[in-house]
Amino acid sequence: MSDLHRRPAGTSGKVHDITPASAGWTYVGFGLYRLEPGEEAAEATGEREAMLVLVEGRAEITAGGEAFGELGGRMDVFERTKPWSVYVPNGSQWRMRATTPCTVAVCTAPGEGGHAARVIGPDDIEEEVRGSGANTRHIHAIAMEQADVADRLLVTEVYTPAGNWSSYPPHRHDEDDYPNITFLEETYYHRVSPDQGFGVQRVFTEDGSLDETMAVADHDVVLVPRGHHPVGAPYGYELYYLNVMAGPMRKWRFRNHPDHEWVIGHDAA
Repeated sequence: MSDLHRRPAGTSGKVHDITPASAGWTYVGFGLYRLEPGEEAAEATGEREAMLVLVEGRAEITAGGEAFGELGGRMDVFERTKPWSVYVPNGSQWRMRATTPCTVAVCTAPGEGGHAARVIGPDDIEEEVRGSGANTRHIHAIAMEQADVADRLLVTEVYTPAGNWSSYPPHRHDEDDYPNITFLEETYYHRVSPDQGFGVQRVFTEDGSLDETMAVADHDVVLVPRGHHPVGAPYGYELYYLNVMAGPMRKWRFRNHPDHEWVIGHDAA
């Protein structure tokens, strides 16, 4: 299996623990907890900021010394309603106690102390339908650059209908040349409905030095250190993914693959 493809370590507790060291890069970290009612999780942020995304279920959350109470509401990620999230600055800690079965993503990046702990609720999240035809997908921009809620983190979730493509045409953000393109590492946390299905993700560079194609299952994570990274949803299976991006600058600027940009004739992602 490709080193870019990470399977969950079981079905309960902390099933993903991807750090910059384990990923072989600099900025992005990704953890995932699957908790039953009454179970708890807690971490100190150290030098890193964190975004806790309640992918499914409800939990009582304390972060940065502030008790935010019970948050959440989306019991199944494929309800396609907007999630609840909590931003946690570096130099602090967070704690959660599940009040229902819940799945919580812990998205991290180097922090700079520029933002306080806060809740990001459904009303704070922009929703967008992007693309057309078999390139249509549905976006929840949890913490993209338009929202000044983090130092480096960019977080969004995407629903790809069965039979459609996403992160397409293929695009990359692996050069530090703002405003033309920015360097951003990225993780994809995948979900599949029905859960016995699979999706397809390719990560490749134009010079062929990196070219990996992966069949992803429910709860798998794919690392994108560089290159293009399109996703395909087979007929009969809807896909969801949570994207975490971070780099030297909290800006998302990309370039489409020159061979495939004709598909739409203008920028897309």
